[in-house]
Amino acid sequence: MTAGASASAPTGLRSAAKIDPSPEVELDFPRDWIEFVDPANNEHLIAADLTWLMSRWTCVFGTPACQGIIEGRVDDGCCSHGAFLSDEEDGKKLHKAVKMLTPEDWQLMPEGTDDTGKPRKKLYLEEDELDDEPALRTRRVDGACIFLNRPGFEGGIGCSLHTMALRKGLEPLTVKPEVCWQLPIRRVQDWVERPDGVEILKTQITEYDRRGWGAGGLDLNWYCTGSPDAHVGTRPVWQAYAPELIELLGQPAYDELARHCKRREGLGIVAVHPATVIAEAKAAHND
Repeated sequence: MTAGASASAPTGLRSAAKIDPSPEVELDFPRDWIEFVDPANNEHLIAADLTWLMSRWTCVFGTPACQGIIEGRVDDGCCSHGAFLSDEEDGKKLHKAVKMLTPEDWQLMPEGTDDTGKPRKKLYLEEDELDDEPALRTRRVDGACIFLNRPGFEGGIGCSLHTMALRKGLEPLTVKPEVCWQLPIRRVQDWVERPDGVEILKTQITEYDRRGWGAGGLDLNWYCTGSPDAHVGTRPVWQAYAPELIELLGQPAYDELARHCKRREGLGIVAVHPATVIAEAKAAHND
């Protein structure tokens, strides 16, 4: 997955006054991991970060908790940099989605369409470089992604693609660039050799923290995964992000992951995410 995109933020929201943010937790802390074999493929090993998946992180875009990743652009959330497309298929999916947008969904529609109202890739995408290779990303207009609806839009702030998906009853991941819907889950895959000489695919599912954004991640104005202010979800990540995890792992592997998470809830997790710990303590104190 490439960095530089928006998360699966809620949409149709109004800009809100910001709160004084809680300090983010340190990047390094104990994590509880579990490994299991994909029931659909015995040569696919999955390592899941239960500390992250069982945390109470939730997207707080459009709420007082979200501070934005760029100083002075709090209403952008994490949409300031635009989204790098992962491959040709990602681009085709986006183009298909853009054709479904309406003026009620997309504030900046005139910027991404021609005089006839037809979407044009050259208008909503721009050429850039990623890891010293040519890459396409969603065009930035006035300092943020072209698909980001800004304060003052009648339909509310947020991702226009996300808005359209909810209006049409679609899963947002089916219409958004890959990096957008994956955040803040990080999937890392490598071929590894077992002691018996057999190569297997190992997939890690963990938190997409500041370091996932590369060298510039530590310079972000604010980032949500380590902020106690964002660990206020009513459901753990493994449940709230079930559609995304199913897309990343497949249904059989997700079902196995869910089984382990449910069992661990009963046993008690060893290493709880420190941001969740702080958020829960704060909530208990306020009660």
